[in-house]
Amino acid sequence: MLYWLTGLSDGGDFFNLFRYITFRAGGAFFTALIFGFLFGRPLINLLRRKQSNGQPIREDGPQSHLETKKGTPTMGGVLILGALLLATILWARLDNGFVWMVMFVTAGFGLIGFADDYAKVSKNNVAGVSGKIRLGLGFAIAATAGFWAQYLHPDPLAGQLALPVFKDTLINLGWFFVPFAMIVIVGSANAVNLTDGLDGLAIMPVMIAAGALGVIAYAVGRVDFTEYLDVHYVPGTGELLIFVAALFGGGLGFLWYNAPPAAVFMGDTGSLALGGALGSAAVATKHELVWAVIGGLFVVEALSVIIQVLYYKRTGKRVFLMAPIHHHFEKKGWAEPQIVIRFWIIALILALIGLATLKVR
Repeated sequence: MLYWLTGLSDGGDFFNLFRYITFRAGGAFFTALIFGFLFGRPLINLLRRKQSNGQPIREDGPQSHLETKKGTPTMGGVLILGALLLATILWARLDNGFVWMVMFVTAGFGLIGFADDYAKVSKNNVAGVSGKIRLGLGFAIAATAGFWAQYLHPDPLAGQLALPVFKDTLINLGWFFVPFAMIVIVGSANAVNLTDGLDGLAIMPVMIAAGALGVIAYAVGRVDFTEYLDVHYVPGTGELLIFVAALFGGGLGFLWYNAPPAAVFMGDTGSLALGGALGSAAVATKHELVWAVIGGLFVVEALSVIIQVLYYKRTGKRVFLMAPIHHHFEKKGWAEPQIVIRFWIIALILALIGLATLKVR
């Protein structure tokens, strides 16, 4: 919205700064961060009043959770989404289709998560909304985003899958591009959702992954960068850096209250929305396969659940002491902060590996 202040510029004054994506990204970051600090405590107090029992805790989970996390309110993702969407609308160019596509996915999955969280706290059980309904709605949102992205991509890239490392290599997915985009977005949303099981565990890796995707979005949205790096030019994606900066600022504001011991959980409201946002950004920038590396921590969390379920159904035995895998390490006696910080380190390493693919050709 503030981009239109450039109309008041003569080319050499303060208003000219609003032409620069990096300047507006900084503005979005601080706007979202201040929003989180201002409204975090009032929101937590409101959630405590409305949720007398807090987020329901799994009976079959680690025993310590029943003792230390009972009564903690959920739906804290509202704080992140409020900061993220407000800052993006304020600082991004609103004539950019990729910005609206990613915000659509974020808001859509946020509403699914909110409905699920509301069902859990109102019924005081962990069931929530039916998994089939959540998946169905998620795939509908992701399908819309897939068609939207295909429309926004330039003709040489529409319906194509770009391979990392291999220069100028594209695989024509044709009609399968939209189903592929659906799998990426829905898989990303649910993988982040599964990761959100310990205080601060999900939000920092989300921020790290978002930062990496923001660098990629900015790079592939500039002709000079893409020519130097030998990556595919996707005009318009540079504006996603503003969305990512807002996510980073909102995430930091939330982490202030989610740091151990958490005063609030993001809930499905936050985890589904943020996962969907990252997946849609990967689709927009044509870096879906690189996203599997950058978000490798989320991939492992999701795979641990899939492996556990399939192996148990086949043999009646478990591969892990408990899934997702962060609970496995809890059962092995690792302290919660130890698991969280080590997972943060892994997320950072994977993000750097993913970014390295920009230059390795």
